Amino acid sequence: MEHIGDTLKRVVKSPAFAARYDELRREVMESPGVQQFLTDHSTEVDGEVVERSLGKLYEYATASHSCGKCPDLAGCVNIMNGFEPKLVLSRGLIDVEYTKCPNKLVDDDQRNIKKMIDSMYMPKDVMEAKLQSIDMFFDDSRVPAVRAAKDFLNAFDETGKLPERGMYIYGPFGIGKSFVLGALANELANRRIRTVAVYVPEFLREMKQSIQDQTLNEKIDFVKNAQVLMLDDIGAETMSAWTRDEVLGTILQYRMAEKLPTFFTSNLSYAELEDHLTYTQRGEKEAVKAARIMERVQMISIPIRLDGENRRDK
Repeated sequence: MEHIGDTLKRVVKSPAFAARYDELRREVMESPGVQQFLTDHSTEVDGEVVERSLGKLYEYATASHSCGKCPDLAGCVNIMNGFEPKLVLSRGLIDVEYTKCPNKLVDDDQRNIKKMIDSMYMPKDVMEAKLQSIDMFFDDSRVPAVRAAKDFLNAFDETGKLPERGMYIYGPFGIGKSFVLGALANELANRRIRTVAVYVPEFLREMKQSIQDQTLNEKIDFVKNAQVLMLDDIGAETMSAWTRDEVLGTILQYRMAEKLPTFFTSNLSYAELEDHLTYTQRGEKEAVKAARIMERVQMISIPIRLDGENRRDK
């Protein structure tokens, strides 16, 4: 039986192997990236270093750079998905380091953007809404709300500071009030502004349950401290004196004092919401407490009436 060392020597010395080696070497040396690296490091790299580093140079030369050979991140052809090789000098030889490729950077950025929105009980399609879609697919009745949302964004873009007042968008069912908030939340996320969007009826139900598991204060603090808070469908809940005064009142008082922008959607006008807040679940009439809540709502929001066709019926 032939010794393995002798076999390797015979293979290496074969004409076919030599021809293939020369072909691969030529392919490597014709790589623009390799040529640029050797030019930049001409005083540190000689022929011997190149020969000893040919494997790493080949790894670099045959990889995809700037995602040129990859249809998308999932289709990355490189050894490490989402990373591309970069030539470096290490201990007198040429080596490769892997850095994030453009597709990976975009994907990471999109993931970070999504992390800027905390949604509590909000429908997925609402939280994926875009202002452009509202402009395109909804009629002119939505223009005032969309314009107000854009004015809010423009104010931030011009000053670097969030306006102190949000919007109170009210009107009939199914006309796109929540979609405006979702679209605005996504625009704010692109600007690295963290938004907490809350479906009020479900949130208030959870607050009652949170007393038992002792997470009430933690959840209230999370909501009230949001950079931007969006309270969806306020007025649709069954209001108790406790949820009105200790939960909703606490959140709104803090945001008014700290001048933090708050947005609302409701089927009720200011006056109708005040009437709703006046009567508790037990039928008690507490007009003064309701007026106190409404004073806070009016201090931190601008009312915008939204009309139009009910798109839920389509």
